[in-house]
Amino acid sequence: MKLLRVGNKGNEKPGVLDEDGKIRDISSHVKDLNPDHLNFETITKLQSADLSSLPELSASDRIGSCITKPGKFVAIGLNYSDHAAETGADVPSEPIVFMKATSCIVGPNDDVEIVSGSKKLDWEVELGIIIGKETKHISESQAQDHILGYCLVNDVSEREWQIEKMGQWVKGKSHDTYGPIGPYFVTKDEIADVNNLKMSLDVNGKRMQTGNTSTMIFNVDVIVSYLSKYMSLQAGDIITTGTPPGVGMGMKPQQFLKAGDTMKLSIENLGEQNSKVVAL
Repeated sequence: MKLLRVGNKGNEKPGVLDEDGKIRDISSHVKDLNPDHLNFETITKLQSADLSSLPELSASDRIGSCITKPGKFVAIGLNYSDHAAETGADVPSEPIVFMKATSCIVGPNDDVEIVSGSKKLDWEVELGIIIGKETKHISESQAQDHILGYCLVNDVSEREWQIEKMGQWVKGKSHDTYGPIGPYFVTKDEIADVNNLKMSLDVNGKRMQTGNTSTMIFNVDVIVSYLSKYMSLQAGDIITTGTPPGVGMGMKPQQFLKAGDTMKLSIENLGEQNSKVVAL
């Protein structure tokens, strides 16, 4: 299933993309796509429902974040060896973990803000994992029992704040609008092989990133198991899993986003994002 949220910010309705490409309003079954409802029981319920009888939502309306109010937004850094190389970093021997503030989450086509004084705003197309139940101290072989589905993430990053300022990466990863997710939350049964998905990102119509999840250093099962050793994960939590090469920081000379720039992101079977950078 491809689930999404449609409507103005704060007033989105949950929907599902049916076989004809129409968006069906599922609010009579699920109040919202939030941690209270992002679980295996909800998906089973929706899969058995007659979706064709539900009212349509307008495809021309704004698409919100595919899930809302997650408890955690966890991220994995330098998870593609060629991306690590372009940034001059060593290939990590275990997952590098940081957090993004949940307040950075926006819809897939919402504007991305660039604030006065921001000099190094960068892009990162990433695969996001959505957790479906309590996850604590699990093995890699158990990970799929805890993964509800996947989504497209842009891990927008202000590199000066992330790397050159004191403290942790979270500062450069968490400003409002630095977490576009969606358009869809795609249940894992629709993904034949999550470890072989094509990825791309264009800036102003020029291809910057081309990659495939097959080149991740740590795959989704390893990541979920690893994180569960250090923190419990709950239904609705998002884990974004790293980016392939082609980020602005890795270019010679470096290239960063400015007001008016546009970004187009895509991951096979997970949909597309189109956003514009705007001065705040």
